[in-house]
Amino acid sequence: MLYHLLYELLDINLFKYITFRGFYALITSFGISLILGPYIIRRLKVFQYKEGGYVREYTPDTHIAKKHTPTMGGILIILSVIVSSLLWCRLDNFFVWLVMFVLVSFAFLGGLDDYKKITKKKGLSKRTKFVWQFIIASTASVFLYLYPKYDPVLYFPFLKDVHIDLGLFYIPFMIFIIVGTSNAVNLTDGLDGLAIGPSLMSIAAFAFFAYVAGHSKIASYLHLPHISGSGELTVFMMALLGAGLGFLWFNSFPAEMFMGDAGALSIGAVLGTVSIITKQEFVLAIVGGVFVAETLSVIAQVAYFKATGGKRLFKRAPIHHHFELLGIPEPKIVVRVWIISIILAIIALSTLKIR
Repeated sequence: MLYHLLYELLDINLFKYITFRGFYALITSFGISLILGPYIIRRLKVFQYKEGGYVREYTPDTHIAKKHTPTMGGILIILSVIVSSLLWCRLDNFFVWLVMFVLVSFAFLGGLDDYKKITKKKGLSKRTKFVWQFIIASTASVFLYLYPKYDPVLYFPFLKDVHIDLGLFYIPFMIFIIVGTSNAVNLTDGLDGLAIGPSLMSIAAFAFFAYVAGHSKIASYLHLPHISGSGELTVFMMALLGAGLGFLWFNSFPAEMFMGDAGALSIGAVLGTVSIITKQEFVLAIVGGVFVAETLSVIAQVAYFKATGGKRLFKRAPIHHHFELLGIPEPKIVVRVWIISIILAIIALSTLKIR
C-alpha cells in the first residue's frame, strides 16, 4: 500500500527498495505485536480459564501447571503479519498473495483445531486436519505451477549444474513440502520459546534467499535460478520475522501465551511455500534441521513401539520431551535448540557460495 502511494504516486524513491521496506515491515509488525499482545493475552486467558484450561496431549505431567496459559497466541503473529505486509509489500505481486493465502488458510485451520481442543477437549481428527492441509497445499501448488513466470525445475544445493524438470510431478512434491513443514513446526511447539526460535532463524534465512533469488545479478553470480518477483517475499518474510520476535517477547520462559496450531501450522506452511518459490527446498531441510529432528523422533518412536511390541525408544516424543524427562531444565533445552538453529542457518547460507 505504501509502495503504491509513496513511490508510484508521489515518486518517493526510497520506497522502491526492498531492503528499506523489509526493515520497516519488521519494525511495524514487531510494534503491532507489542501493542496487541497484552490485549490478546487477556482475552484468551479469560476464554481459556472459562473453558477449564487445556494441556497438550502426550506432554509431561509438569505441563499441567500451564493449562491456563493462552494457547491460540498464533493469532497475534497472523494479525501483525497481515497488517504489516499490506502496508509495505507491493500488492501487485503474485507471490505475496500466494504466501498470504497459505498463511491465512493454515492459520484458520490451526485456529479451529485450537478452539475445539479448548472447548471440546479434543481437536480436529488427524484425518480431517490432513485432508484440509492437503486441499490448501494443493490449491497453492496448482496456482504456482500454472503461474507463467515459474518453472517446475528442481535444483540441488552445492551443485550448480544439476537440476531436474519434474513437470506435473512437481505438484505432489510441492504439496509434500508444504504439508510436511507445517506439521514439523507444529510438532516442535512444545516448550516455552522452543518452536519460535528455530522458526525465526529459518524465516531470516529465507528472507535472504528470497532477496537473492529475486535479484538477477546476485543470482547469476551465485549460479542460482533467478525467480522474477520473488524478491518481494523478502518484505513479507521480514514482516513475519518482526511478528515472530514480538510473539517471542511474550512466549519466552515463563510463557504468557503459546503459539498453538494457529501459529505453528501457518509458519511451517509459509516456510515450505517460500522454499519452493525460491528453489531452496533441500536447503529448508538444513536450516530447519531442528524441525526435521523433531519429526524423525516421532516417526522413530512409533516405529520402535510397534516393532518391539510396546517398548519405547525415547522417554517421550517429540524428542524435546525426552530431554525434559531426563531432568534438563526447560530454558536450557530451548536455548540449546536456538544455538543449534543458528549454526544450521549459517550452514544453509553457506550453500549459496558452495556451488
